Amino acid sequence: MVFDFPKAELKPLRAMLRLMDLGQYDPILVTSEDGEPLGYAMLWLPRSRQGALLEYLGVLRGKRNGGLGAQILSLLAERYGQLFGEAEAPTSDDPAENDLRRRRIAFYERNGFRVLDYDTALFGVHFKSLYLGPETDDRKVEALHRSVYADYFSPEHMQRFIQLPLRHGETVHPAPEWVEEDEEEVFP
Repeated sequence: MVFDFPKAELKPLRAMLRLMDLGQYDPILVTSEDGEPLGYAMLWLPRSRQGALLEYLGVLRGKRNGGLGAQILSLLAERYGQLFGEAEAPTSDDPAENDLRRRRIAFYERNGFRVLDYDTALFGVHFKSLYLGPETDDRKVEALHRSVYADYFSPEHMQRFIQLPLRHGETVHPAPEWVEEDEEEVFP
């Protein structure tokens, strides 16, 4: 994952393990029929079990551009019924970076996701909110999306680190870089 995602988007391993202990995190390794690793997905589950937040989706280097990512998304949609997603918004000062972010969003759109009418900011990173599922009311999707975080974080942490929705024109709250000592404060 450290090769596939920007450092600012990587959740600390201890937080993932804590969520797994709570039964709210589903790490999935995708393998070939002979057991060769091909890709992975990491999903955060709300307590209600209404869908899942796709936090990470990756196809291993050398296995990309063959449709495997689309196949994984299809299987995840079948398994969870509805998926929430977040892809970095094309708001960088670097045009090449913005092109990459637009391509990522377009990948999800090609695979059935729709860009919702609200953005999200998490720990200082601005995201486009994505959804794949039967619900057509963005307010209902927003409430379910928000519940993933609200089930875990205190109201104080929600206010400090989670902007869902990120209102039009609202400034993204800066967040400190993750350090091991801060995890207990942020991920209780």
